[in-house]
Amino acid sequence: MDKSFVSKIGETLSVKGKEVTDKARNLAEIASLKSQINACEEVVKKNYMEIGRRYYELHGTMPEDEYDEQCRAITNAQGGIAELEGKIKEIKGI
Repeated sequence: MDKSFVSKIGETLSVKGKEVTDKARNLAEIASLKSQINACEEVVKKNYMEIGRRYYELHGTMPEDEYDEQCRAITNAQGGIAELEGKIKEIKGI
């Protein structure tokens, strides 16, 4: 067998191994970055919800026109929750 042939196979395997290692490293880094993005998005979502909750608490009975529909929907849903909880208590005999 020709030594140069064996050397070429060894070099090819070495190059391919490095390519696979680099791809695996890149995929791991991308996964980590996506996880960090998701964490940031959760912070944004949580704070948007908190802003909305505070707005409703302060202005829910007299919201600005652009928030009227959403505030009415919240008020109606809260009334529905109270009614359903009452039915549960009734069934439980409380």
